[in-house]
Amino acid sequence: MLKFPQTNPRLRHTMIISIVKALLIASVPTLLSVSNAAPNEEQSTGPLSAVHAFHAALAHGDAKAALTLLAEDAVILEAGSAQTRDEYAGEHLGEDIAFAKAVQTTRANEAVRHEGNLAWATATTHAHGSLNGHKIDSTGVELVVLTKHDGKWRIRAIHWSSHANKSGQK
Repeated sequence: MLKFPQTNPRLRHTMIISIVKALLIASVPTLLSVSNAAPNEEQSTGPLSAVHAFHAALAHGDAKAALTLLAEDAVILEAGSAQTRDEYAGEHLGEDIAFAKAVQTTRANEAVRHEGNLAWATATTHAHGSLNGHKIDSTGVELVVLTKHDGKWRIRAIHWSSHANKSGQK
């Protein structure tokens, strides 16, 4: 398992970004060798099913199920920070569960690209509700990178970005 320096957040961030870049660069041979044949249904729905299962686990408060869908070396990027799977489990997962349980989030514009054992899914989101007495009305985007190993899709990286909506805007 990778260990990241705790004393230097900038170095830790640089190391995590380097890992994400390496994963994407390592996928280039796969991307170049894939045929142009249309993907079968499993190729399209398998990765997206894993993404949906992750969000459902959050909404149901099932931390164990959510973590099962994250690869051991997963990286979660959000709000200008990066966390390993273990850091996410210990620091931010509980907050994401509380948010998912309290706030109605709709997903739209879902798209999946699939090349061999690599897939990436994107979506836009709208979150509306309240959490801890704070009104939530935000729009966001999500990028999830997945790999297939032993017949199972696992999330290798998640990048979430959102902003609060101005009054009257969705």
